[in-house]
Amino acid sequence: MLETLISNKTRVKLLLRFFLNPESQAYLRGLGREFDESNNAIRVELNRFESAGLVKTEREGNRKYYKANSTYPLFKEIRQLALKHFGIDQIIEHVIEKLGYIHKVYLTDKLATGLDSEIIDIVIISDDIDRQYLSQLVEKSEELIGRKIRTLILSKNEEDKLPEPNVLIFEGDK
Repeated sequence: MLETLISNKTRVKLLLRFFLNPESQAYLRGLGREFDESNNAIRVELNRFESAGLVKTEREGNRKYYKANSTYPLFKEIRQLALKHFGIDQIIEHVIEKLGYIHKVYLTDKLATGLDSEIIDIVIISDDIDRQYLSQLVEKSEELIGRKIRTLILSKNEEDKLPEPNVLIFEGDK
């Protein structure tokens, strides 16, 4: 989807990497290894992002770390695009909101770091879920978004067992 609008693949990867999990940070060479791309191509895009205010930077020793700028005027919109790119908005709409009361839902594994994956790993925190109904909803959503969805259900008391890395994508009313 984004590749149609933005022809530069490195730029798309960086947008998804930083805006899918805005709390994560990365440095140039680490991104080069993650994406298996040249550091120069990534540096050019990071410089553009920094000049535009899309990312904030922080120095630690001789490394410059980049992180999404949550005060950027279009931050929420870009984050929504990242979620839509992977079909996470559809998962929330077609699965999570139909299950009844859900305490929290986290995205984990590769997508939580902003890296593309054919499998969407989610952890649902709830004390009362109809697992059979969840299975039916997940199956329908997989067809809709064209990706495999793997779920883990934890009770509120088990939230400390949440796999790392993770990013909160849904929180029920308190």
